[in-house]
Amino acid sequence: MIKVDVIRAKGHQNVRALHKTTLEVTREDFLTPRGDCIIGVSSDKGAKDLDEGLKELIKKDNTYVYLLIVVDNLYQLIKARGSSKLTLTNDTKIILRKSDYISDATIGIRANASAKDIDRNIIKLLKDPNKDLYVFILASDLPLKDEEVLRIVINSYPISLSLNNI
Repeated sequence: MIKVDVIRAKGHQNVRALHKTTLEVTREDFLTPRGDCIIGVSSDKGAKDLDEGLKELIKKDNTYVYLLIVVDNLYQLIKARGSSKLTLTNDTKIILRKSDYISDATIGIRANASAKDIDRNIIKLLKDPNKDLYVFILASDLPLKDEEVLRIVINSYPISLSLNNI
């Protein structure tokens, strides 16, 4: 089983993306320099608002979770795991973690990247408040190759045409 959803957010002049263990996207429209795990603000969803089928799948211990971060023509794929301990009840933010720590905003644990691991060219773009950030969240009960994740996202959301049409 595979489920996909997308979160739209904006960049912010204070995006630093230096946190070593977490990555966050928030509905808040402000960001202080201390928020070094945040890569996007003014998002249209928090963990609570994700597709119900996606949340159901993420809440299983053996689920594979993938985040595809897209800004302009740059992208980065991050891999994580789901957990039966996830609640996905936060309505303000989503958080991906390298650790096993779980909060109500956590959408994946044991990730292979955090904010500091995001390509610096992507972060440079995200320092512009006019830049659009798209975070595609895919969950699968089976492991997927990178190209499979990309194909599924493109088939679900025809991003090759225009991200503004999502």
